[in-house]
Amino acid sequence: MSEPVIRVPVPLGPRSYDVFVGPGALRHLPELVPPGASRAAVVTQAGIPVAVEPGVEHKVFVVPDGERAKSMATVDELCRGFAQWGLSRRDVVIAVGGGVVTDLAGFTAAVYYRGIAVVHVATTLLAQVDAAIGGKTGVNLPEGKNLVGAFWQPAGVVCDVDTLATLPEREWRSGNGEMAKYHFLGGEEIERSELREKVALCVAIKSAVVAADEHEGASGRRATLNYGHTLGHALETAGGYGLRHGEAVAIGLMFAARLACRLGRVGAGRVQDHERVVSSYGLPTALPAGVDAAELLALMRRDKKAAGGLTFVLDGPAGIEVVDGVDEGAVVDLLRAMGAR
Repeated sequence: MSEPVIRVPVPLGPRSYDVFVGPGALRHLPELVPPGASRAAVVTQAGIPVAVEPGVEHKVFVVPDGERAKSMATVDELCRGFAQWGLSRRDVVIAVGGGVVTDLAGFTAAVYYRGIAVVHVATTLLAQVDAAIGGKTGVNLPEGKNLVGAFWQPAGVVCDVDTLATLPEREWRSGNGEMAKYHFLGGEEIERSELREKVALCVAIKSAVVAADEHEGASGRRATLNYGHTLGHALETAGGYGLRHGEAVAIGLMFAARLACRLGRVGAGRVQDHERVVSSYGLPTALPAGVDAAELLALMRRDKKAAGGLTFVLDGPAGIEVVDGVDEGAVVDLLRAMGAR
């Protein structure tokens, strides 16, 4: 007998919703379709072997694979396809896939008719533990990742762990990168849990942060969810998205820990903690060969968190927090010490 589905609430007042986690969670999809919706636009990719039955008339819209699908051109194609089919503002978009699909479909739902409902069916580990939760949507520009986007909360999220059975090894590792991040955001028990509980614990941590700071307000709490992402996003962009997101985040976590140590915020033991956790997930801890420090610095200056010079999420005496105005020289020196040219 399979384990029961865990329901994790995301408490946001009138925009609250539930995340269903566990084997067989897909059966809850019809109850997440908003009342009054008569059509569902299902956005997915060709290689995703997950069929959905939302309980209303639906049509599948296939988008390209990879981060390059997250573009304004793809948003334009989807919006035109929705309009030609007759999708109305009372209908719903259902994203079926990983973080690329949930980011892209969520943003398209946010701008089509100035906003229609979206439901996420997360089919990768990364999407289940992070990307599908919390309402951040976006697409990429040549100048950087997720530079165009919107906060648009879903009507609900399905994290059916059965859909992970065919996940390629690198996609598992990518999800593990985000899971390693949550270890340092209060999720130390994640590494001792089974899969269903791992996903639910990550969702619960993110839910609590989003409920406290939905739109990255002055408290900076939501920005802590970007731990490891400042360098991580720069590495993805510089490498043409050859690195998976979670792999880049893992390297970003190690860089952030070493930077915090150089700045006197943490000791060497905390850096070793990061090394142990990141390595335990089979993730990279070193920079890819041949990366250019100047290019990475330019990309990090464009990071969405940047408010006063370089901005990083760093460990410290008060825990993980946003730090503005980080010295560029210290960043470049560390990049070069880690092998950047």
